[in-house]
Amino acid sequence: MNKTVNINLANTLFHIDDDAYNKLRRYLESIRRSFSGTKGSDEIIADIEARIAELFLEKMENERQVITHKEVDQVIEVMGQPEDYMVDEDIFEDEPKKSYAQPTARAKKLYRDIDHKYIGGVCAGLEHYLGIDSLWVRLIFILLAIFTSGFGLIAYILLWILVPEAATTSQKLDMRGEPINISNIERKVKEGFDDVAEKVKNVDYDKVGNKVKSSSKTFFDTIGDIILFLFKIFGKFIGILLIIIGASTLVGLFFGLFTVGMFDAIHVPGIDFYEIVNTSGAPVWLVSILLFFAVGIPFFFLLYLGLKILVNNLKSIGNIAKFALLGLWLISVGTLIVFGIRQAAEFSYTGSVNNKKELAMQVPTDTLIIKMKDSDTDYSRDEIHFGRMTFGYDENDNRILMSDEIDIKIKKSDTDSISINVRKDADGSSTLAARDRAKNIAFGYTLKGNTIILDKYLTTDTSNKARNQEVTITIYVPETKTVYFDETTNRYIGRGIKNDQGYYRTGLVEHYWTMDEDGELKCLDCPELDDDEEDGNGKIIINEDGIDIDIKDNQDSFEMKINEDGIKVKAKEKK
Repeated sequence: MNKTVNINLANTLFHIDDDAYNKLRRYLESIRRSFSGTKGSDEIIADIEARIAELFLEKMENERQVITHKEVDQVIEVMGQPEDYMVDEDIFEDEPKKSYAQPTARAKKLYRDIDHKYIGGVCAGLEHYLGIDSLWVRLIFILLAIFTSGFGLIAYILLWILVPEAATTSQKLDMRGEPINISNIERKVKEGFDDVAEKVKNVDYDKVGNKVKSSSKTFFDTIGDIILFLFKIFGKFIGILLIIIGASTLVGLFFGLFTVGMFDAIHVPGIDFYEIVNTSGAPVWLVSILLFFAVGIPFFFLLYLGLKILVNNLKSIGNIAKFALLGLWLISVGTLIVFGIRQAAEFSYTGSVNNKKELAMQVPTDTLIIKMKDSDTDYSRDEIHFGRMTFGYDENDNRILMSDEIDIKIKKSDTDSISINVRKDADGSSTLAARDRAKNIAFGYTLKGNTIILDKYLTTDTSNKARNQEVTITIYVPETKTVYFDETTNRYIGRGIKNDQGYYRTGLVEHYWTMDEDGELKCLDCPELDDDEEDGNGKIIINEDGIDIDIKDNQDSFEMKINEDGIKVKAKEKK
């Protein structure tokens, strides 16, 4: 068991092992002794302590980690010992100076060089970072500002705001890519003092006095402060906006996660409908959690970014937490993509099964009547829909899936008898799976006298799930046979039934039709058109099924105009 102590190093609190603390204390004391009596010794020591604190923070995985001998030794190795750099020139004047291996150059970091600035120090900082003379950098910004509609000015202002200034000795060394050790810190501090001494020696006191009297700041400094102030306000606004967006989204997701999970647990109506849509096999609570992480983690980082903008000294969540959240997000998104692919695959293929049967009417010469069965007395339905699919209950109160996706078509028979073909369609991940699902569709009809009574709904077990199940009934009638569509078939008549009136689907209802030799229905009781109507411009039928534009035989085209007065459709006659 080792004793630990708390230390304040460069205004940062660290937990350090007692033995490591003693070693660090002796190291700092030896540095103080080495620089005692040196110009700027206090600033040198303060910069050294700040650099040591930075190195400790880089090595810590969390704020409660204890600094040990290992970390102290690594820091001393980076910073070096004072005796490696201090040379008493009076004693060793006649001896050749020893050369010490200097650490390799570090990667440069971008800072604003405020010591050599004209406005904000951006160009001077880019000189160090890019290795290009600041004069050329300034010319580039000016040319960009002139020839790109102000882009150069905008870029300069953004860099001024976003790039920090090199204020400390460590930052100035980082800007130049020089190792931050005792030797370089000492050199930079001494250079600063020498520069100050040189400026004091060569200063024109009268000129400075007049300048101080006139203004304490340069014009550019004042403008810079105003711009920075405005952008800080804008930045705070952006931070507040990010916090509101992130927090509200997370709260909504959190509420939705537990609401869906709770509803699924107590089987609230509607939640279980997910099961007939879902093909991935993933329970609703798992999908809810994956969606929570996939959507919530990006918005959490938006919230965190907003807090970082508003709170200057906000603690970092740490690299472990960041990478853990990133990994969790990637897993959630990847899993949802897999579920989505499996879901889409269930609709990749369509399978069909056909059942054709010849009907024997009691009186073949009678009119064939087509009507729908009143199935509402046989089934009870829920009000929850997935397209045209809904839950229902059969006469034994077993839960089933129901749909009115039924189309009735009329075609000319090749024989003298009436026949009916029932085609059942469904989707699946393969043709075989789709055909199996289609076979499980229940649909029936009966022939009573001269009337074909069709089921109003197709049904299937809930285990077959909603996969675009539909039924198409094709009735084949011989030539000259009369057909009558009962009003109950109004919404079930399919598209493309050829008739001499040009009626579209619902227009066929409650009229008597006879099949001609060309497979077209001829109306027996439709109102006759007058001469003007027959020679007119055709018809446009607009109903719940869409828009049908009928062009008569003596017309080959039409024109449509849409303007502020509305829509105008005019058929052009053949020349």
